[in-house]
Order: sequence, then structure tokens, then C-alpha cells
Amino acid sequence: MTEPSLLRGAPLRVVITGATGFIGTAVMSELARVRDEEPDSASLHLRVVGRVASEAAGSADEWVRADLSDPGSLRECCAGADVLLHLASVIGSDERQCAAVNIEGTAALMAQARRAGVGRIVHLSTAAVYGRGPHRGIPVDGVAPAPVSVTSRTRLAGEGPALAAGAVVLRPSLVIGAGDRWVVPGLARLMEATGAMWGGGRALLSLVAVGDLARLIVRLALGQGPDGGSVWHASHPEPVRTGALVRALTGRGVLSPVDRDLSEAECLERLVASGSRMSPRQFWMLAQDHWYDSAGIWEAAGCPPGPGPLACLDGAAVWYREYMGRPGSG
Repeated sequence: MTEPSLLRGAPLRVVITGATGFIGTAVMSELARVRDEEPDSASLHLRVVGRVASEAAGSADEWVRADLSDPGSLRECCAGADVLLHLASVIGSDERQCAAVNIEGTAALMAQARRAGVGRIVHLSTAAVYGRGPHRGIPVDGVAPAPVSVTSRTRLAGEGPALAAGAVVLRPSLVIGAGDRWVVPGLARLMEATGAMWGGGRALLSLVAVGDLARLIVRLALGQGPDGGSVWHASHPEPVRTGALVRALTGRGVLSPVDRDLSEAECLERLVASGSRMSPRQFWMLAQDHWYDSAGIWEAAGCPPGPGPLACLDGAAVWYREYMGRPGSG
């Protein structure tokens, strides 16, 4: 059955930050697909806001030079816009830089959106704001946020001005797919350091394929879904066991197989002794349950969540192998 057009005929001006990032690139591709395939495609106008132009934003109609760490550069970036997709953030350990972009930059951008009368705002946050688990099927704020990293702490603080501006705030957990330099590469480093699977791979994780998350963001951008000023989990509704993720990646030549299964405590000891740059906190993210009730946003947006994040690995395996230097990447 063909879905009805998401566009309503009137010109729709969409401002995007973070368009050249992992998730932003997928969102730009989805926006371009909608514009090419929807009957009212000419009504969709894309304005990318960023520090430098990039081929990744090649589908944009205009590019505005601005830097989230320089609030003055954001002046008028939302002028005439109907929608703002705020997908940009800083991930790192520099407190000043993270605060400048994730808090002050977000606040300045939201002030511009409010001044311009932007009617629809989607703000990308992260489920990492909850901190260390285990977390099992919790609703939004089912446990008090307790971020343990500078990145998560400042991204949580950035939700405040976004909500005040009427944004739909999304908290995905682990995002995988082509372009992922964190989740699967991190899992590979953990397995290399431990030489084993931990606890039978029984931990349940909230995952989402980057293409599916992009579909959701675009559906929300084009007016489908809940009112603003609300927070939603944005992973696939069905959690995935760590062991199933490892088997799927091993079967596609992304991870090397391991033939040992040790307890979480034994694997943690091996990790520490290995000198790996992966931290115990990162280990526990994949060794304990971390899954969040995410069904609501897909239902509210009328957006089918798709077959699940493991289904994306057929298309992403080549990218992962090339990025990680795995045999057969050629």
C-alpha cells in the first residue's frame, strides 16, 4: 500500500544542523528521497547550517555558515523556516567545548527558532543521559537521568532549551549502520581485548539502524507525530541480545569469531589487563541490559519501525569491514 504524501503542497523550509554527521547524513539522504519521490517534492526546501560546506550536504538548496559555539553566527539562520532539525552535537571529553555547543549553542539556536516562529522542531539527544544500567524496558524518565560522561551531561542540559522552544526531543540508544564509528567498532575492540563473549551474550540492548532513525526524524519533520515540548525514546521497539548482534556481525565478516564464553567479571578483568582504550563503563553498556520502551514514537509518527537493526547489516557490512580493516574489505 502506498503511503500518502507527507508534503502538503505549501513550501516547506527545513533547517538542518549536523547534516554532515553520521545521523545527519542519513537524514539528508532521506529528505532527498522524499523530495524526489513525493508528488509535492518541489515544496521541500533544505537549508544546511554548519561551519564548512561538504559533499554530504550536497542535496541542500542553501548553506549558511555558522558555528554553534559562536551564538552570534546563528543570527537569522532560521529566518523564514518552518522546521528545524537540530542534529548537531559535540562528543568528547572537553567540558568547555561540549558545554559551548551542546548547551549554549543549542540555547542560542532555539532562541533563533523561536524568534523566527519555527513551527516544528526536532532535537536529537541520547538515551545515554540515563547513565549506567541495568535498564529494562523503562519509559521516558522511568529512572532519573544520571549521565556519567561530559557528552551525556551536556546533551541532557541541552534538552532544556529545546523543550522550552517546543521541540520533539528524541533519545535513541545505540545507532548502527554505515558511518557508525562508535558502537560496532567499540564492540570489536572489547572482544579483541577480552577474547571471549561475556555472560552468554544475554544482555538486551536498544538498537536502531541509522536509516530507520532517519525515516523517523523526517516523518516528524514533515508534521507527523506528537506535539512539541515532549521527550521520546527513539530506538527500535524490539531490543536485541548482545549475542545476536555478535553472531550477525561475525557471520558477515565484521567481527572475528571467539570460541570462549566467560563471566562478565572475568571479561572485565581481561579488558583492564589488556590496556585497551575501552573503559569499564563502555564494557558495561554492552554487558548489562540497556533497553528503553521506544514503541510510542513510532506509533505517534505513523512510521513503521522496520524489520529491526540487524536487518541493516547486510548493507552496512562492507562499510564496517573497510572502516575496521577487516579481510575481504576489498
